Amino acid sequence: MKTIIYMVRHAESPYTEGNERTRGLTLEGKMNAETITEILKDEGINIIVSSPYARAILTLEGLAKELELDIKIFEDLRERHFSGEDYIISNEEFMPAIKKMFDDPNYALPGGESNTVCQNRSVVVLKNILEEYKGKKVAIGTHGNVMTLMMNYFDSNYGLDFLNQTKKPDIYKMHFKDLVLEEVTKLWKE
Repeated sequence: MKTIIYMVRHAESPYTEGNERTRGLTLEGKMNAETITEILKDEGINIIVSSPYARAILTLEGLAKELELDIKIFEDLRERHFSGEDYIISNEEFMPAIKKMFDDPNYALPGGESNTVCQNRSVVVLKNILEEYKGKKVAIGTHGNVMTLMMNYFDSNYGLDFLNQTKKPDIYKMHFKDLVLEEVTKLWKE
């Protein structure tokens, strides 16, 4: 019995310091969210779950309305915590830090999560979804790093190079047999 997971990376969101959980979507992001609804509305999705962050929820809100489904929120699908409030990472430091985190999964910036910690918390949720909704089709509203780390758990080919080529938004259709990832198809076309 196959379970299908649709990993939906959130649409474009305006970066504003200090409102990581509440920032919404840009105008382009809102238009792309409508396109996501069009792409996924006929897939036969049974369940929609999401990170608690507004941009992930808003990306799937139209689909939820179209399918008359509630969006189930899972705190542990939240964006990875890159650093503590006392340590502000500059744009110039960001990508080198991400690279170091993928080179050393246990490395974390002060007050932040390592790849290992982020992957462990999000994969627990994904495994529970795969068990509870076995044989169903589930859309997951997520973030680039978290999505990559969840996919990486099942296939090590999903790493930094994969993360760097993903878009906002993006959609990956994952076919599972029990807890084995058998196939991944990119559905988002630019």
